[in-house]
Amino acid sequence: MTMRDALERAMGHEPDESAIRQLQAGGLTMLNVDTVSQAIHDVYCGIMADHEHPNEKDRTQAQALIDSLNRQAVGVGTGDTA
Repeated sequence: MTMRDALERAMGHEPDESAIRQLQAGGLTMLNVDTVSQAIHDVYCGIMADHEHPNEKDRTQAQALIDSLNRQAVGVGTGDTA
């Protein structure tokens, strides 16, 4: 199941391309370890990489980034008390 499918199911909607576009227009992005590890690979490894696809280090960094983003989203560990 894709992130988009999971979001649509969680919202109780049938797949709707416009809903995804509206979320993206509002600055929200759907991501998972696969998409983030690919982004990390693209940005930090680039064309000079000795590997073509994200490796385990990229996936580990992706998971750490997602964990941090999730903590920020709920205010945990940010000093927020609200």
